[in-house]
Amino acid sequence: MTPTQNEVKTTPLDAEIEARVDTLLEQMTLGEKIGQMTQVEKNSIKKGDIAKYGIGSILSGGGGNPEPNTPQNWRDMVNGFIEESLESRMGIPLIYGSDCVHGHNNCVGATIFPHNVGLGAAGDVELVEKIAAATAQEMMATGVRWNFAPAVSLPLDLRWGRSYEGFSQDPAMISEMAAAYVRGLIGGDMTTGVLPSVKHFVGDGAASWGSSTRITAEQWEMIENDPTLANAKVGEHMMDLLKIGAWQIDQGVSDIDEETLRREHLPPYAATIAEGTMNIMVSYSSWGGLKMHAQKYLLTDVLKGEMGFNGFLVTDWEAIDQIDEDFYTAVVACINAGIDMNMVPFDYMRYINTLTEAVGKGDVPMSRINDAVRRILRTKIMMGVFENPICDTPLLVVGSAEHRALAREAVRKSMTCLKNEGALPFAKDSAGLLIAGEHADNVGLQCGGWTIEWMGGPGAITPGTTILEGIRDQVGETAEIVYDENGNFGDVKVETAFVVVGEEPYAEGMGDRSDLHLPQSQVDMIRRVRKNCNKLVVMVLSGRPIIISDWADDVDGLIAGWLPGTEGDGVADVLFGDHDFNGVLRYTWPRSMEQIPLGTDDGQEPQFLPGAGLK
Repeated sequence: MTPTQNEVKTTPLDAEIEARVDTLLEQMTLGEKIGQMTQVEKNSIKKGDIAKYGIGSILSGGGGNPEPNTPQNWRDMVNGFIEESLESRMGIPLIYGSDCVHGHNNCVGATIFPHNVGLGAAGDVELVEKIAAATAQEMMATGVRWNFAPAVSLPLDLRWGRSYEGFSQDPAMISEMAAAYVRGLIGGDMTTGVLPSVKHFVGDGAASWGSSTRITAEQWEMIENDPTLANAKVGEHMMDLLKIGAWQIDQGVSDIDEETLRREHLPPYAATIAEGTMNIMVSYSSWGGLKMHAQKYLLTDVLKGEMGFNGFLVTDWEAIDQIDEDFYTAVVACINAGIDMNMVPFDYMRYINTLTEAVGKGDVPMSRINDAVRRILRTKIMMGVFENPICDTPLLVVGSAEHRALAREAVRKSMTCLKNEGALPFAKDSAGLLIAGEHADNVGLQCGGWTIEWMGGPGAITPGTTILEGIRDQVGETAEIVYDENGNFGDVKVETAFVVVGEEPYAEGMGDRSDLHLPQSQVDMIRRVRKNCNKLVVMVLSGRPIIISDWADDVDGLIAGWLPGTEGDGVADVLFGDHDFNGVLRYTWPRSMEQIPLGTDDGQEPQFLPGAGLK
């Protein structure tokens, strides 16, 4: 059913809060109001400008970390920005934001939970709420009170590099999971939790392959001078990524009708509004011939009008710049469409000056400015930041044993067994176990993207337990375990071998891929190890179902391990039968690339259907 104002439960307005907002608005200058509508990347803000312009928010993008990257330095950095905001004429505290999409994932030492694709497989709503609450605690210990999560995307084309940010391909389940995540972040009372940013409004998961115009292979000069890509330290590697499909679908065009948009993509927003979310991030994608950031119909008429959303809308990173080549035109279009705060992130003075000029000329009415600032101030008051701008949550919660135990539970519950022909569980007293694959002993690879850096990265990038370490902890020192990264075991013959393969870390359009087969070197390793054992079990670590039909029939056990995060010992919990497999597919697993996107028929049955998962 289409959400309407009568069907969506919204947070009722509080008369006392509205009166406080009225008082603040009456005292604020136009410049101070526009300052509240401005969010700046932490490395770009100049000393003194937070107080001078009354900046509303500072953020860390992916990899926007203090040096050295420690919880204490995070806390000192964020609190320093907040303290400067208190020195402004109005003394309105800023709120600090970060993409904490699977834990406080930019902070070294934080607990990194499974990505949403794994949490969807686990299917445990109560667990998702606990994970969000733990994430909020670790964020608050470092002063970060705004989380750019959860994503409520419906990924229809698995070539999309953001597929792992989706819980499911079922709108009802996405809604249920997202609502639980929002409850966990808020914590029952916005004064004791963090602000969720439900994203990306709306329909980004329906974008069509080849419709993205963010980057093309012919734009190397533009790529070299792109501050966002420079910030991500992409460099020459970008050309290699473009050749295999990067930026072909992310930020593209969602070619669906309004009925489909409302039926399949709006429900999670209704569910999270009902749970009290006061921020929604708008999508880079386009619909109906317009970039979403310029969609007054959807942003103002539908979301704020029909659905009764009383919070504020924030842009995605530099998204206003994509609306029109003329920045003035772009700013006017977005603010009038309903954008309340702009994630600039770099040249904030250009934005402040442009919006000031637009108000002066009457191209942006003062009523729109007041509405935007009212929504921002309302949210800040509800968060309690005026009374308690500096968090005092103990730093000891960051990466605590309790949170790591919760993550380990999430890992084991997310493990999805898709095939078992007498190969599982492993025996702890087996005569020998061969283990192969770089992914078996690599925290960075098992965490995936959005981990310490925007793109993530291989290796010991943050404290954690690898899958191999978890297995060794399970069986003890006396067990005979032989590990070789490349699966070169010579003529050795054992009963059981375990191979871990998967994708490299990626994020956003950097992870768009035209081909979802494993690299040939990994397939060769599977076939090589096949000769060394009677029973071969393969685990795939990936942010989405990938094509496995060329080798899946040749193995005895198959596990979708998704992107489990830092607690690899949760994998060992199910491998040895201490806990049963629990995960269930929430995506259709295609047999061939010709079955992508969802609904494409190549005359064969998919490899696996939603609901698959051996217990």
